Amino acid sequence: MKNPKNQRGVAAVELAILIVPLLVLTFGVTEFGRAIYQYNILAKATRDATRFLSAQGPGDPGDVAAAQCLAVYGNRDCTGTVLVPSLTTAMVNVCDSLGCPGTHQNQATGSGVINLVTVTITGYPFTSLVPFVVPNITFGPISTTMRQVL
Repeated sequence: MKNPKNQRGVAAVELAILIVPLLVLTFGVTEFGRAIYQYNILAKATRDATRFLSAQGPGDPGDVAAAQCLAVYGNRDCTGTVLVPSLTTAMVNVCDSLGCPGTHQNQATGSGVINLVTVTITGYPFTSLVPFVVPNITFGPISTTMRQVL
C-alpha cells in the first residue's frame, strides 16, 4: 500500500481534469432542454390558433388576425407577453380556403369535400444562453393543419 501522504491532492487533480467536460455536458443538456421546451410551446401555439380557426367560417380577416395573436400571445387581443422570446405575428402565416384556395379549398375526402386551415410559424430564432456549447439556431417551419367548417 502506498503512503497516504503521496495521495494528497489526487482528487483535486481529477476534479480539475473532469470539470470542463462536466460543465459542457451540463450546459448542453440544459440548453437542448430549453430548445425543446420552446419548440413545444410553438407547436402548441400553432395547434391552438388552428383549432380556433377551424371553428370559424373562412375569409374573415379579423379571425386571421386573432389567430396570429393567439399563436404569439396566447390570447386573441394581442395583449400581455409573448409566449416565447422574439416571436412576432409576422412569423405566423395563416392559410385557409381563401388565402390558399388551391390546397385548402374543397379538398376531396372519402365522404365529401372539406376546407382546411393551416397555421405555420416560420423563422423562429432560438437564442442560446451558452452559444459556445449549443449554437443559436433557427427552427424550421412548425405547422398544424385542421379541417375548417364550410
